[in-house]
Amino acid sequence: MKKNTVFKGIATALITPMDETGINYEQFGKLIDWQIAEGIDALVICGTTGEASTLTDAEHRAAITFAAQHAEGRVPIIAGTGSNDTEYAHDLTRSAGEAGADAMLVVTPYYNKATQKGLIKMFTQIADKSTKPIILYNVPSRTGINIEPATYEVLAEHENIVGIKEANGNISKIVETMARVHGKLDLYSGNDDQLVPLMALGGVGGISVLSNIMPAQTREICTRFFNGDITGSAEQQYKLYPLIDALFCEVNPIPVKAAMAAMGFCKDYLRSPLTTMEDIYREKLFSLMKAHGLNV
Repeated sequence: MKKNTVFKGIATALITPMDETGINYEQFGKLIDWQIAEGIDALVICGTTGEASTLTDAEHRAAITFAAQHAEGRVPIIAGTGSNDTEYAHDLTRSAGEAGADAMLVVTPYYNKATQKGLIKMFTQIADKSTKPIILYNVPSRTGINIEPATYEVLAEHENIVGIKEANGNISKIVETMARVHGKLDLYSGNDDQLVPLMALGGVGGISVLSNIMPAQTREICTRFFNGDITGSAEQQYKLYPLIDALFCEVNPIPVKAAMAAMGFCKDYLRSPLTTMEDIYREKLFSLMKAHGLNV
């Protein structure tokens, strides 16, 4: 691990409990407390799973502030502060740092995309102004752009850029990336079904959707791996794979929001254009959850 490692293990990409009136902070606090009690290593607030794209600016900032204050240093709070507007990302990153976030998760610019030169310029400008470590977030299936290995190599030289949440799904590209930046950037899997493969490439954990509903069991994949039980880690990955698959049978966070609502953590409410889960998928998801001993 290099520079200022933010966490090792599993960070939950936390849902944002909401209803028609806005964020439900009572439920949000209970959820944060439960995740910490279950042994999670860090929490990501206002990421993709937290529906940052439909939060108002005021809600986005307030959610980060609330989480940082409620966690009270018990685990690192990682704030999603990326944008396709570099100046807005600057300001949101500054605001999150002042609010007490321990690190930032900064996604590639969506819709307007960027060249690799543009990515280097944007991430560098944000990192220059950040008072906290930055984890780069690469998810081309959502943003339409990939961070290339050579680009990571350049960005790895910035003292504030400390990690990668890699969700490009291309193992060969990730091998090339780690050949270039291993020892300079911490690698986190952004896909629950690739936790073990990415740790085998030198990764230090993952940022997880699954851990919303099963934090301890997801973390066990990492614990076994780091303790040298590679076979046991892989077996845990295999065991949880059908549930992981079910959590992505519709666009994230539709399934995990349904799952968390069934567990009593929130209302099954998503803002348009997201809609609640189709009944046929819901039945399969709930059946798998029950098989894993979850009360739904």
